[in-house]
Amino acid sequence: MVELIPESYVVPLNLEAIFGRIAPLQVDLGCGDGSFVSALAKQTPDHNFLGIERLAGRVRTAARKAEKISNLRVLRVETTYAVQYLLPAGSVKVFHLLFPDPWPKRRHQHRRVVTGDFLAAMARGLAENGSVRVVTDQVDYFEQITSLLQQSAEFEIVPADRVDHLPQSTFERRFAGTGAQIYRLELRKISPLT
Repeated sequence: MVELIPESYVVPLNLEAIFGRIAPLQVDLGCGDGSFVSALAKQTPDHNFLGIERLAGRVRTAARKAEKISNLRVLRVETTYAVQYLLPAGSVKVFHLLFPDPWPKRRHQHRRVVTGDFLAAMARGLAENGSVRVVTDQVDYFEQITSLLQQSAEFEIVPADRVDHLPQSTFERRFAGTGAQIYRLELRKISPLT
């Protein structure tokens, strides 16, 4: 089944059972209609993909797009909850965070998903040298994320030079079509020295 309904929401997912194989995992946080993650899953058949989305209508649309893609599952749950509690530690090769809700009004900005705690949860979920790709059209959100990273010892910023081969998300096509500036950030987990 493409839409993943976990047996339990209080224990980490059994990824090998879900996908029927062991392969590097890429996670699209807030996958929306599934355009990006389904195109990337087709393009990269040797990886497993998990699209996470909280809105039921978007999950249905993403699941329809993923029906014939064997290496893709869609999970309906809040992104922060999934990262903190459902993804096993060290299980994710790449997190994709594309156009997270910017909550542009100052009084709403506390609702933004990228916080110090969220970055720490992603670091826990990432495999050694795993990465996070962030894309936004909001310069103030981009600057906020960059500022949080400067306070984090868990990530380093690396050049976002591998985006040419990535499919565009629905939001990216929409914003690029209006001429909006797109800001990209790639983070790599800093692995502790042993």
